[in-house]
Parts: sequence; structure tokens; C-alpha cells
Amino acid sequence: MKGMGNMMKQAQKLQSKMLKLQEELAEKSVETTAGGGMIKVVANGRQQILSIKIDKEVVDPEDVEMLQDLILAAVNDALTKAQDMVAAEMGKLTGGFNLPGLL
Repeated sequence: MKGMGNMMKQAQKLQSKMLKLQEELAEKSVETTAGGGMIKVVANGRQQILSIKIDKEVVDPEDVEMLQDLILAAVNDALTKAQDMVAAEMGKLTGGFNLPGLL
């Protein structure tokens, strides 16, 4: 029973660290660009898009599809970078153990 109590304490400690990490990740951000920097997207560690900046030179009413494609590429890249950042920080916390669904 003593071993079970220790394990519960460790689990609670890990949970506390993970909650703190979630808060920290919400404050961290990643930035990416598309179209040679004409589209800029910033996402946080909660994988929320914080901002999208579009250079007015890329806005062409005759080619809305290109603008949509650039925005989509930049948003997807920002979300991928945010996921990578979260995975790297979780890896530090869990010592490389894969604990799916924790963040």
C-alpha cells in the first residue's frame, strides 16, 4: 500500500506540473509565413491562432484563390509548429514517456 501512496503523490505532482506547463504554453507562441513573408500567422501553445497579417500587395481581387491558399498554408504550418512546441515541452516534463491525451 505504501508504494501505491507514493505513486499517487507522483501522479499528483505530475498533474500539477502539467497544469503549470499548459499555462506557460498559452503564453508561448510560434510564427510562420507564406508567400515570401506576405502572409504571417502567429499561434500559441494552445494551438489557437493569435493573429494573421496579410500584406496588401498579396491581395488581388482577380486571384482570391491564391490568397486563400497562402493563408491556409500559413495557418496549417503555424498549428504544426505549435504542436511541435507542445510535444517538445511535454517531452521535457515526462522524460520522453508518451502520455497521450494529457495536454
